[in-house]
Amino acid sequence: MTTATENVVGIEIRRLAGHIGAEIAGVDLSAPIPDAVMAGIRAALLRHKVIFFRGQRLGHAEHVAFGRRFGTLTRRPGRKHGVHPEGYPEVLTVDPDAEDTRYGRRFEERLRPKALRHDSGWHVDLAAAVNPPALSVLRSEVVTEYGGDTQWTNLVAAYQGLSGPLQALIGGLRAEHTLYAACELLLSDEEDVEVIRRLTEDTLLSVHPVVRVHPETGEKALFTPPASVARLLGLLPWESRHLLELLYEHIGRPEYTVRWRWAVGDVAVWDNRAVAHLQPADLDHTDYRRTLYRVTVLGDRPVGPDGFTSEAIRGEPLTACTDS
Repeated sequence: MTTATENVVGIEIRRLAGHIGAEIAGVDLSAPIPDAVMAGIRAALLRHKVIFFRGQRLGHAEHVAFGRRFGTLTRRPGRKHGVHPEGYPEVLTVDPDAEDTRYGRRFEERLRPKALRHDSGWHVDLAAAVNPPALSVLRSEVVTEYGGDTQWTNLVAAYQGLSGPLQALIGGLRAEHTLYAACELLLSDEEDVEVIRRLTEDTLLSVHPVVRVHPETGEKALFTPPASVARLLGLLPWESRHLLELLYEHIGRPEYTVRWRWAVGDVAVWDNRAVAHLQPADLDHTDYRRTLYRVTVLGDRPVGPDGFTSEAIRGEPLTACTDS
């Protein structure tokens, strides 16, 4: 019989949804974490795909230190990373009011109405890189009285939910991933033209397998997040479009998802190799703003069931974060 709660090496792990998500209690992430406890946390992450810790007291230094317990931290180089707190280049500030030198303030809000689909926001962090991050660690500092929830979907369960013939069809396919693939950027819009210019001059463009084999668990995941996939290689444009529509709809099915209501000090850790996530879009018309901070763990190149390994078309692989 499946139980909702289990105790492992002094921590309590409580399942949150049928296919994804667990809340972990009994550990202070700002203090030194024993190796046995850290092993239990990592095992829970691999099993549940995204794990949550409530009411933690992490500053930037403790956040970075906790992230490093999972591996080497990474980020996009230079200003392409976005805004970060002074002295902590590993940390990304997630706040629509932050001064973002890449494209300007509230850029994501401006792009949202340009989405090609209502669910285009589902994404894997930095999927346009040839080696997307393995894990992400996100903590909340400023939250809202209502709204602002984040959702995650289990891409392993989504793959397992496909029929055998469809699994066989997509097992050898490749997808082209790039930045803002899910947005309609118009040459008639001057701000869009500037974004297109910058993307043309300096962009990330990679080819990934449509099905990714997890390097630790061996599980197969449906690696087609709508936000980054531009097309399926080897198919006619209309074939690619229709097959991707089917896969996009499948990824966002409610039974594969979990939703988190943020409180101050919450920490979420997710396996970027096995989940996609969806940022909230229900606050743009309000005065509410959230502030969160994220670090990412260096990943490897995805590998498909047929052995195909992701290839970079434009842009360099992500590397260890060493700049300041």
